[in-house]
Formats: sequence, structure tokens, C-alpha cells
Amino acid sequence: MGTRGTQGSRGSRESQEPNGAGATGRRALLGAAVLGAGGAALGLPGTASAAGTGHGRGGLKSLPVPTIIGHRGASGYRPEHTLGSYQLALDLGADIVEAGDLVPTRDGHLVCRHEPEIGGTTDVADHPEFAGRRTTKLLDGVSLTGWFTEDFTLAELKTLRAVERIPANRPHNTLYDGRWEIPTFEEVLKWQDEQTRKRGKQVWIYPELKHPTYFRELGLGLEERVARLLRRSGKDGKNAPVILQSFEPTSIQRLNQLVGNPLVVLLSSAGSRPWDFVETGDPRTVADLVTPKGLKEIASYAQGIGPSLDLIVPRDAAGRLTTPTTLVKDAHRAGLILHPYTLRNENPFLPAEFREGTDADAYGDVFGAYRAYFATGIDGVFTDHPDTGLLAREDFVNG
Repeated sequence: MGTRGTQGSRGSRESQEPNGAGATGRRALLGAAVLGAGGAALGLPGTASAAGTGHGRGGLKSLPVPTIIGHRGASGYRPEHTLGSYQLALDLGADIVEAGDLVPTRDGHLVCRHEPEIGGTTDVADHPEFAGRRTTKLLDGVSLTGWFTEDFTLAELKTLRAVERIPANRPHNTLYDGRWEIPTFEEVLKWQDEQTRKRGKQVWIYPELKHPTYFRELGLGLEERVARLLRRSGKDGKNAPVILQSFEPTSIQRLNQLVGNPLVVLLSSAGSRPWDFVETGDPRTVADLVTPKGLKEIASYAQGIGPSLDLIVPRDAAGRLTTPTTLVKDAHRAGLILHPYTLRNENPFLPAEFREGTDADAYGDVFGAYRAYFATGIDGVFTDHPDTGLLAREDFVNG
């Protein structure tokens, strides 16, 4: 998800990154940790249960709390949105793998890419046969120049290979540039089944629908395509191990009419507006959506929210954490779980007080950051480093 700006401020997990950091751009409840106002004692039931969002046997309540979600796989160690990254996330113990930021091809297939613009995540620039496809487009109010998935057939995209998106922060990941192709959502669903059989436990995935309004206007609506594939694979029910997410509330509302899956509304910075709101003239901002009234409305069609970490604990002008907001309490009161984004080990992505040194690829005190965020009572977190997240959860649960 590339850095975004403009009036609509397209929702993005990179919108919280410092300048230059983003490239272009359950069966056991694990002690079910719930922190009281003082951020102290562990108790039962867990936050997800307290939020009243369990979906019964095999559903959301079967996930550990706090849930560790492998952000685009184990993207701290492998180029994101590749089967290699997804596989490593499972190997490292992630409870859920965010397998799929879903964007369409020209011939209507869904593929897994961070954004439809693929100049920063594939080797397309090294393919002279595609030089003529480079173009400039207006994507959710932002002018972008590059190569876009909707201008390629699936067969053409399969000739490309994935590369590391933020090599300045993750030079070690460039070792794997060119190793993996772009996976389709169909391949991810099959991979999920294979891994579930192989590991003897249910593998969960957490795909995101990217820019649904933009693609619907191109005649490439995402929701119906996702629903069709989920139905075909028998993964369209309320207990299905597939959580669907989008930064556009109307996309989640549409999905709510098509499938029974757990649904999550992603929320960017407080002053931003979801792009579907911009398109329809809805004046509300994210700040309106995180009020008790806004959360109650979201709870009428979704089971959770995926807020930026800054909506949970704002940062001051120096980048240090301040006082937590009431969002966790308010969301739980509305019956919603919270899976905020994104924790990363590297210094530039951490609150200032947890940075150690100035190197862009050096690790800071991410365990301290986990403690601070877990103490707010969140139900889980997206992380590029699932192994670190699991250790942090172990520390948290064991007090």
C-alpha cells in the first residue's frame, strides 16, 4: 500500500510511515489477555470475547488474543505478497496471514499485490516488452506513474517476479528478489487448504480488497469476484477462516450482502476520508467513524475495525506516544474487535522513544512498543515480523 495524500487520503498501511520509509509510497485463547484501565492484570475472557464478536466454534473466538497477523506474510524477511512470504509467516507461527491485497488483471483475475501499481514490487521495469505499458493514472485522487495490474493479462503478470518494496529498510530481503511470481487469489485459497492439511490445524487468511471504487468504475468490481471464489472453495460462511477487509466502508457493506465471512473496516488517519465517501459526497472523515455513533454503524455490517496504531495511541510532534484514546473501549462497547496496523522492527517505523540508533534498517526496542500497544486492550495486531510479535505476546500474557 503506497503512501497516499490528497483530500481523500486513500486508506493505507503506509500512511503512518515517516518520509522515505515507505517506498513509492485459536483454539487456545492463550490465557485470553484483557487489561484493565491500569494496564495491569490478566483476566478471562479475552478482549475478543469481551467485545462479543465470537462466531462460535471455529470462528473468530478460536484465535489467540492478542492475535498476531502476518502483514503481507512475513514481509520483514521476504518480499511481500509472495508465497514465500506467506509460507514463512506460518513457519514463524503467525495466527493469521494477510495473504492478499487483491487487485484485478485486465482479464478479470484477482492477484496479490500491495497496489495495482507494480513498478516498486516487481521486476516489470526490466521487461522491455512492457515498456510501453508505463503510464500515468489518477488513483483515488493521486497521480501515479508506473505499471498497473489492470493493464496486464494474468499470463503477462506471471512472467514477472516479485522484488523487495523498501530495500533501504530491508536490504537483506533483496537477496530474494526474482525468486517468486505474483500469486493469484485462487492459488492462495488452494495454498491455504494445502497448509491446513500439512500442519494439521486451520490456517487463516486476511485478504484486503484494494481500491474497490476505482476498480468498479473500470468494470472490474472486486466484491463479486471475491465472493465467487470464496463460495467455490466453501469459505464464504461466518465461521470461515477468511477475514475480509477494506478501507472503503461501502465495499464492506457490499460484501456483507454477498458472503457471511467476518468483515473488518480499515481506518486511516483521523482527518482522512475513505475514497468511497469522497466519490459519493459523504462528508464524514475517519474521525467521525471512530465516534461511538460511527462505531455502532460499522457494527451493523462488520465484526471489526483495523485502525492505524495512531488512532489507538497518538504520537506527539516528536513522534513519541501520548495518552491512548478511548477507541478500544468504544469499539468493544459496540461489539467490534480491533486489529490495528502495523508493527515493524525497524527504527523508522517505531515511536521515537523505542528507536535505537539512526540506521534505517536497524532494529529498535519493538518489544517495548508491543507492550505499550497490547496494554490498551487491542485484540491483535498486524506485524511484518510475526516471530517478534509472538514473543511479545508471550511476554504480555505471562506478565
